[in-house]
Amino acid sequence: MPSLSEMLRKALSKFTSASSVDKRVVEELIRDLQRALLMADVNVELVKKLSDNIRERAFLERAPPGISRKDHVLKVVYEELVKLLGEGPARIEIKKKPYVIMMVGIQGTGKTTSIAKIANYLKKMGYRVGVVCADTYRPGAYEQLKQLLNGRDITVFYLEDVDAVKIAREGVKYFESNGFDVILIDTAGRHKSQEALMEEMRMLQEGIRPDEVMLIIDATIGQMAGAHAKAFHQVAPVGSIVLTKMDTSARGGGALSAVAETGAKIKFIGTGEKLDDVELFNPKGYVGRLLGLGDIEGLLERIRIAEIEVSEEKAREFLRGEFTLEDFVKQLREVRKMGPLSKLLSKLPIPSMPELPSDALREAEEKIEKWSAIIQSMTVEERSDPSILNASRVRRIARGAGVSEKDVKDLIRQYKLMKKLMKAAKRAPQRLFPKLYKSG
Repeated sequence: MPSLSEMLRKALSKFTSASSVDKRVVEELIRDLQRALLMADVNVELVKKLSDNIRERAFLERAPPGISRKDHVLKVVYEELVKLLGEGPARIEIKKKPYVIMMVGIQGTGKTTSIAKIANYLKKMGYRVGVVCADTYRPGAYEQLKQLLNGRDITVFYLEDVDAVKIAREGVKYFESNGFDVILIDTAGRHKSQEALMEEMRMLQEGIRPDEVMLIIDATIGQMAGAHAKAFHQVAPVGSIVLTKMDTSARGGGALSAVAETGAKIKFIGTGEKLDDVELFNPKGYVGRLLGLGDIEGLLERIRIAEIEVSEEKAREFLRGEFTLEDFVKQLREVRKMGPLSKLLSKLPIPSMPELPSDALREAEEKIEKWSAIIQSMTVEERSDPSILNASRVRRIARGAGVSEKDVKDLIRQYKLMKKLMKAAKRAPQRLFPKLYKSG
């Protein structure tokens, strides 16, 4: 059976090879995506929600100027999958010390190995990490943790012949009194139908009040992942998810279901058998690989550039060269968020535009923060009319901003260069801002 990635890539390849994009083609793409996700064990309700979101955005959102409908739909598919998994890359947030993480999961998911990997990862980040073995059901759990972490300077705490809750409490107390930063608690692997073990987990949750519950899931178990995640979440609210066996040919649909059932985000993924084979999860990279969109960042950059919006009033002012120093620096700051200035300006359809030297663009990018400080040191009159700046004013501004006089003069020079560029663009403004000139 083909993998989820193979099925999704086939669906997108079929879509991108279409000669035109109309409602029928988009609906066919949605059906192919649905088939791929359902065959990969993704929850039916989740597939319906994704389909509805893609359909609504694909049909109702207008593609930015210069962007094809096909590229716009690809962006929508990509963004909806990323949104489900958590838009930003996972981060380690140790909000207090010690920070207690209770690790839970089903038997056979590689839970103990994952705990060792994460402990080692956090140790490499500079945290002092302790592990509590509160798994009293599986013989050898403590010895396995000790062996995995041998030589890593990570202490493993365990007590024989006592219950899991007492081990966890004593372990937390021990590591807290010895100044540890992070405490990982290994609990017994369990199945959602094992009522006694689920009750023990509830007692652990209430007994130690962990700062975070981390659910470890085998990426190969399919749609069962959603049901198990829901059961765990009801007993001990899950704060984050670890996916193991992501290096195999796993269909991986269960990961989507688990996220949907708990509302938690994936934090770590296991990428191999070695202790160092674990990494923070990046949903954008994962979905990009899943869909086979190698140049997705290039596509997104083109769309971001096309989506730059300028108010009608501001557009006309800029075209007439009627913008102040403050306007100039503010716009540079906003534009820089979209990417390198050189790439942005190369995309703008400005006829007869004098080419700005690459070193000038680089200088502008590097000095935006410094120029902001210079603007703050100016009077309102100076910001509105820099032609009044004489040597003494420049000297005063430089001192107030904590920069050199040359920096102040550089700002004025770049400002004048931009005004010159805009005046050159006045010859054909309808091509620069076509929306403003539809009515003549």
